[in-house]
Amino acid sequence: MNDRPEVAWLGEPATHDVSLVGGKASSLGRLADVHRVPPGFVLTTSAHERATNEGVACLRALVEEAYGALTEQAEAENPAVAVRSSAVDEDGAGASFAGQHDTYLNVIGAEAVAAAATTCFESASADHALEYRRTHGLEVEDIRMAVLVQHLVAADTSAVVFSANPITNSTEEVVINASWGLGESIVGGTVTPDMYVVAKGDLSITSRMLGAKESMTVATDGGTHEIDVPVDLQERHSLDDAKIVELAKLALTLEESAGHPVDIESAFQGDQLYLLQSRPITTLGTA
Repeated sequence: MNDRPEVAWLGEPATHDVSLVGGKASSLGRLADVHRVPPGFVLTTSAHERATNEGVACLRALVEEAYGALTEQAEAENPAVAVRSSAVDEDGAGASFAGQHDTYLNVIGAEAVAAAATTCFESASADHALEYRRTHGLEVEDIRMAVLVQHLVAADTSAVVFSANPITNSTEEVVINASWGLGESIVGGTVTPDMYVVAKGDLSITSRMLGAKESMTVATDGGTHEIDVPVDLQERHSLDDAKIVELAKLALTLEESAGHPVDIESAFQGDQLYLLQSRPITTLGTA
């Protein structure tokens, strides 16, 4: 019996093992049991080691089989997926690695997924990622990397939520940044999102700030593209009160289970809320 599988599915016990699936995927693997997390699989550190030793052909075979199974889970032919790096020491309390490793959105087909996964593995040794590791006192020689492949939510609205206020360091407030389309515009800082502040005590919405929201990230053939947001949507809030409170409740639940303030990424497709990522807030108290 192989207790170090090369492919592990979100929600399976194997995805709880950080040394096998990396910080990002491990966090989602645990959350998938109790929250609405899009289905996905992880090409584990074992797959990375084998691909390093034997070449990418073995990786393509793993992806082809797993992507076929994901097609059945997602109930869609050739489903669009997000392909994200998940290093073993990523998304921990000391270093988030935000933006350091590669991410590909709206990847379609096993061949394209295998190519994106290969590039994600290679991003572990990118110059900027290695410098980030040196700055944070992390390993730069034997880097253990996994890759998360996850069904892409066709988001109407995306949100980044902090269970503590990262600007004021208040632990009594939840802060939500939200905008139209996929969340890359928010994460990448290319859009000024709407911002909402919610009091933890009674979940009252204490502040609503309408962002410019001039651009949005949408899925296009072979990837994503930023487009102009129609003027009428720029002038509308991207979240109603019910969704704001739903996000605040999710952030508080995740904070309680984690034992520390969290930074989460989420998406609404219609009225369905999906949890895409949860990690510790690493900047709290440094303002």
